[in-house]
Amino acid sequence: MPAPEVNDHPAPAGLVSVLPTLFGEGYGTYQVRRETFVLSFLLHILAALLIVVSSSYLYSHREEIKQQVTGIVTDISPYVLPPSSSKAGGGGGGGDRDKLPAPKGALPKLSREQITPPAVVVRNEAPKLAVDPSVVVPPNITLPHVGPLGDPLSAVLGPPSNGPGSGGGIGSGSGGGVGSGRGPGVGPGWGGGIGGGPYRVGGGVSAPKPLFTPDPEYSEEARKSKYQGVVVLWLVIGSDGRPHEIRVARPLGMGLDEKAIEAVRTWRFEPARKDGQPVAVQMNVEVSFRLY
Repeated sequence: MPAPEVNDHPAPAGLVSVLPTLFGEGYGTYQVRRETFVLSFLLHILAALLIVVSSSYLYSHREEIKQQVTGIVTDISPYVLPPSSSKAGGGGGGGDRDKLPAPKGALPKLSREQITPPAVVVRNEAPKLAVDPSVVVPPNITLPHVGPLGDPLSAVLGPPSNGPGSGGGIGSGSGGGVGSGRGPGVGPGWGGGIGGGPYRVGGGVSAPKPLFTPDPEYSEEARKSKYQGVVVLWLVIGSDGRPHEIRVARPLGMGLDEKAIEAVRTWRFEPARKDGQPVAVQMNVEVSFRLY
């Protein structure tokens, strides 16, 4: 049996007490090879550098990587509107099932949150907690507030009435707002805001972000003809991040419009937001067909 190796380079007494295993202490008579520790240290440093460099590259090229993952051209930036001073889309309505329509009048306070719906005819004149009525419309939108409460879009100049709608508020709709829509906003739209239809990007409403946008399939007719182009679709992206009410805004033909609609129905988005809350928005998206 060969004789065990002997450590020819004993470490200073002070270091042995701090790192005994590094200098051969604590392992009997077998020598510890210090070069393995050095090699391990260098490999760990190299791994740490690789992580830092790769993280820096991913961060600096995050937009290119995102485009590669997304695949299809989904350009929504041309349709992002600047902040509006008069409307932001959306709407609402209400009433308490009066027989008479709501008369023309002014709006209550505009607020980001609604605690008390507005009313032309106040049923409870002595509430336990008095709160100013309001509608959910971004306060940065400029609208008049002069005169008795009513529906500013109404053509009726009649006796006081909250309107035939339901859920509180004023009008023929539902949800505690003012008008013929649904929700706590104003007008024929839904979900809050003012202007008709769902919200539009701008006026305090952020744009939705594509999360899952698979490529559309080519129609056989277009493939045989080597036909290429872009279909523009109008759609509503709901607060659930799903496309709704998809319509063709700029057709391409040869069956590609239908293929674009089929594909967009499967798309998913991070919904638009207003005051941190997801909301429905209307917008256009481009679906590109390219033969490679």
